[in-house]
Amino acid sequence: MSPRTNDNATPDAEKATPDESTVGAMPAENTAEATPAGDTAEATTAEGKAEAASGDSIPTADSGEDTADAADAADAAEMPDERVAAVRRLSASQRRWRTAQLGFCAAALAVAMTAGAVVLGALRDGGTTPAVATVSNGVSPQLLASGDLDASIASLQAHLRTQPKDFGGWSTLGLAYVEQARTKGDPSRYPQAQEALDRSLKLRPDYDPALAGRAALAAARHDFTGALKYADLALKQNPYSERALSSRIDALVELGRYDEASKAADLADSRRPGVPVFTRYAYVHELRGDVKTARRVLRQALATATSRGDISYVATALGQLAWSQGEYDAALTYFARALAADDGYLPALEGRARTQAAQGDGAAAIKGMEQVVQRYPLPQPLVELGELYEARGKAGDAQKARDQYTLVNAWVSLARANGVDADLDTALAAADHGDRTAALKAARDEWARRHTVHTADALAWALHVSGRDAEALPYARRATATGYRNASFLYHLGVIEQATGHTGKARTALRSALDLNPGFSPLGAREARTALEAAQ
Repeated sequence: MSPRTNDNATPDAEKATPDESTVGAMPAENTAEATPAGDTAEATTAEGKAEAASGDSIPTADSGEDTADAADAADAAEMPDERVAAVRRLSASQRRWRTAQLGFCAAALAVAMTAGAVVLGALRDGGTTPAVATVSNGVSPQLLASGDLDASIASLQAHLRTQPKDFGGWSTLGLAYVEQARTKGDPSRYPQAQEALDRSLKLRPDYDPALAGRAALAAARHDFTGALKYADLALKQNPYSERALSSRIDALVELGRYDEASKAADLADSRRPGVPVFTRYAYVHELRGDVKTARRVLRQALATATSRGDISYVATALGQLAWSQGEYDAALTYFARALAADDGYLPALEGRARTQAAQGDGAAAIKGMEQVVQRYPLPQPLVELGELYEARGKAGDAQKARDQYTLVNAWVSLARANGVDADLDTALAAADHGDRTAALKAARDEWARRHTVHTADALAWALHVSGRDAEALPYARRATATGYRNASFLYHLGVIEQATGHTGKARTALRSALDLNPGFSPLGAREARTALEAAQ
């Protein structure tokens, strides 16, 4: 079944109903989806959490305490001093950094946690970054549709100080926090999102936008079992909830239930065709090796996109797909289109840098990836930049690379402190650039939760670098069994096949990786060529 175009497609904020916003996200698996948050506030302290759990902090209209308590929960005051201190504490136990470089790296991470950061999705977890749609008469629809998420949140906070029983307002604020989490790279926003959504459900149980918001929050924290649970609860209340339909696809994909995800994508397309569903539909097909359909559906989505956010989002997805298939000129064309719609769209900047590296333009790639990391230091771009430094090999580059890998550890610590499952990020980064024992533990823990091609690949590689190739081989083969065309997976499979004595299969896998995407990794592609020569 092919996705249907929405003949009446309009920008997301315009077509949202009063009870549902349309902030969407791509599947989180390749993300590091995708995944992080905004600012800390008093509501996230232990005392605030206890009040929220007891319900005492939800004010009543006649209590005389409504404005003060609602302000505590609604405010999202930035606390840069505390964030910088947190980064320093986390980094101190993990680093051997030179003083100047530590200052730069800590500052980079702190910048990503302030209002100056811009969205960056991981390979398949980008977003349109629209403002949250209105749910309350007391909040200006024009403001919420303006694209200024910070202004929208401030307006919602002000509204909820005077109308603390507005369950729709609390739901929208919670969703706004989830979106701000994803676009700013700071996991500390997630506890605030949970409190706001819980307040909404306390005021109106079974309110479907709040249930869908809980699904989106769970997915952002990589709790995909919880995401599926809340998506199903929301759909019982509203079978046409775009967010719940989308979150259900995401959850099934990230749990490795690909047949069910395909059916869920068909169902979502029949009920709410549009950009959020189209992009998920395409990804489900890509995971099964049907790149032709994935590309066609994404092109269809781009043709229906009307907002700048949707255009940059879908064009970037097309660029990422082209890059993964070694179609570098096409990839750069799509990234250019995304940047024409939004010249600061970081997923497109990251994709462009990755493509430049694949074409051998290391200087441009490093410059572009430095721009990304300075504004949004998440694990994937940090590792990519570190590998670009290693591949360049100039004086000081080895230390620069180590700084990037150390920052991955800092981000993982912050993510875990705010309820995010970061085991996949840990496994992937640590296997090549960190503690191999930690990598294997993280990969095993992630595999215990969900069986996907990505967790299979991560576990296979963690086992390989730990010298356990016989154990690794079944997982490496499983990672490629769906037909998913991923050069990194094929490279890992080839190395493990070679280590276990399957020389012919090793040659096939390694050659396939390099034929598919010869520049899939600054270091991995070089090592794949070396391994292929050894297997001849």
